[in-house]
Amino acid sequence: MPPVLTGRPPARIMDIVDLVEEYAPGGTDLLMRAYIFTAKVHRGQSRISGEPYISHPLEVGRILAEMRQDPETVAAGLLHDTVEDTSASLEEIQTLFGEHVASLVNGVTKLARIDLPNTQALEAENYRKMLIAMAHDIRVILIKLADRLHNALTLEYLPPKRRERIAQETAEIYAPLANRLGIGWLKGALEDIAFKHLHPQEYNEIDEKLREGMAEREAYLMEIKQTVEESLAKAGIQAAVTARFKLHSSIHRKMQTQNLDFHQVYDISGLRIIVGEIRDCYAVLGILHSLWRPIPGRFKDYVALPKANLYQSLHTTLMATQGQRVEFQIRTKEMHRVAEEGIAAHWRYKEGERVDSGVADKFEWLRRIMESLQEETDPRNLVDSFKLNLFQDEVFVFTPRGEVRNFPRGATPVDFAYSIHTEVGHHCVGAKINGRIAPLSTRLENGDIVEILTNPHRTPTQDWLKFVVSARAKQKIRAWIRQAQRDRSITLGRELLEHELARFGVKPAEYLTPGSLTEAARGLGIQSEEDLFAMVGFGRLSARQVAGKVLPEELLRQTEKREKSRFRRLMARMSGKAKPGIKVKGQDDILIRFAKCCDPIPGEPIVGFITRGRGVTVHAESCANVRPIMSEEERLVEVSWGDVKKEDLYVVTLAVDAVDRPGVLAGLSSAIASCQSNIVRITAESARARAGIHLDVQVRDLEHLKEVMKKVRDVKGILSVVRTGPRMPREGVREHSEGE
Repeated sequence: MPPVLTGRPPARIMDIVDLVEEYAPGGTDLLMRAYIFTAKVHRGQSRISGEPYISHPLEVGRILAEMRQDPETVAAGLLHDTVEDTSASLEEIQTLFGEHVASLVNGVTKLARIDLPNTQALEAENYRKMLIAMAHDIRVILIKLADRLHNALTLEYLPPKRRERIAQETAEIYAPLANRLGIGWLKGALEDIAFKHLHPQEYNEIDEKLREGMAEREAYLMEIKQTVEESLAKAGIQAAVTARFKLHSSIHRKMQTQNLDFHQVYDISGLRIIVGEIRDCYAVLGILHSLWRPIPGRFKDYVALPKANLYQSLHTTLMATQGQRVEFQIRTKEMHRVAEEGIAAHWRYKEGERVDSGVADKFEWLRRIMESLQEETDPRNLVDSFKLNLFQDEVFVFTPRGEVRNFPRGATPVDFAYSIHTEVGHHCVGAKINGRIAPLSTRLENGDIVEILTNPHRTPTQDWLKFVVSARAKQKIRAWIRQAQRDRSITLGRELLEHELARFGVKPAEYLTPGSLTEAARGLGIQSEEDLFAMVGFGRLSARQVAGKVLPEELLRQTEKREKSRFRRLMARMSGKAKPGIKVKGQDDILIRFAKCCDPIPGEPIVGFITRGRGVTVHAESCANVRPIMSEEERLVEVSWGDVKKEDLYVVTLAVDAVDRPGVLAGLSSAIASCQSNIVRITAESARARAGIHLDVQVRDLEHLKEVMKKVRDVKGILSVVRTGPRMPREGVREHSEGE
């Protein structure tokens, strides 16, 4: 039975000891020593509620004891805040309570302060710590969940902003985690507490409506229950029939997702039937369907196909008496224990037995998270993978041999292929779903039989990332693309460097020796020869910079002198107006190009994006094409505007919506001219007394553009003016040095 969390007396150490002694005799000494030590180091500390701090570890210990955890876990629950919040050290814990307890306390300490508003990198690192703790010992997570549950129960004492943050974190991380671990009562408790604090008005409204109809609802369920019990007794089936009610958060979620009113949620209450054997589950199902008409599409067999958290039950919704719908859950006693306790049922203390060390193998999602931890190097992708495995529902499909495989809902044949083997995923070209050829982007449905078609010459593409949903597939595709890009960059970097050395009139092979390249890489702060070529290929380094490290100084001076000749200066002057200088942080002699999609102007916030073999492409921060690449941190560089000549003008495009009347174009021309700006091109179309006008105008910088747009808005008949993508992008690319 799940513990009663409200209206009970404060936890006392002897209550905890008595609970543990019932299932694990001999743990009293450890628990008493842990309590005395905790009370000592927390002496003088208080919670925000005003209670002595010792009340919190006692409540955590009681929750763990009620989950029938072993004495070491309960002791670690009592000690869980000692290292983080007092002067106690981990070495002290290990000396006094042993290596196992110290390891558990250390694991929980590492999980502290997982603050969602923090920077993405810090958040990712905290999640990584959580995964490491889970991989080492799943009991760490049970302690953390017990800790979070008691903290959530006392949220009303916190300031509003902190209360909301912790409630949000509870709803987004800890409740889904409890669900994935299969601890049903804990998941429900965390969800409802978080919902109460995040949406107090909705919670109170639902609570009031539940109270209004509770008496009638209970009376109706008792009537249905009596009918069911009589029918099962006649069939000779022993069963326990109990009423169950949806939680506030569950009702609200259904109302939101299905756009329902409270009175349209028909499964607010239902009956749970617990039997002895699996065969009795199906026998009960048959009896129920003979009593009342089943609702089509409302039957689910989680006995034959368990959920990823090992949940098993038969679910069916029937149209019972008085035309009311009633949902039934049918399960065995063992299924019920697993449904309530989840992973704790496999990790709980059993006298004379070790805990189930293979429990991770029973939780497919946990195995996938472990793979994420081992394979994912990008912390942002690690967070995405973790949340993906926490939140998504699942779909069950079959291999041609009849093996069942489960995936996040929305999975495709590519997800299926990578679950078989990485090489199968890399080379898949199509699939047969239920015997029919299907595209790789097809969404799999429950019961599909999937066969993968491969071609050794096919490789992953960036487009696959748009439709795969499993963390494993995403990681494998990203890894392949990164490696392929690196391989191409190494080849391109070598070619660029050979070409650069040839410009100096030398044979590249004489200078691109392993020794000289290793020395050049070391001088540039790069680890290896391959990394050196890759950085040149990606554009992070110019070939000239590397050449400067491998060629003799005399040859470099002669070439520099030659390039500064009068003829070359004349050619540079004849090459046309220079672009405004762009400064690239920490780099000189970098190839710069402006993105044609946005063509930023001086004063506009900009970002630099490394394009393989083409140097740094500069985008406006507001450019729509920047958003997808902002997560590729390794390709972003910090850029800023350098010195800009005041006489230089840049073309921008304005889209003007106006009333179609005489004199509009003349008014626009006059307004723009008054700002010392010119119209380069103009197009106009009119329909239904409205005119759509596109203007290419010259401006000096962002402030000048704002002045022009303000003047345009002031023209009579102008309804709106916005800047659009360029129709006349800049031409050409030149090299810029920092500060140029």
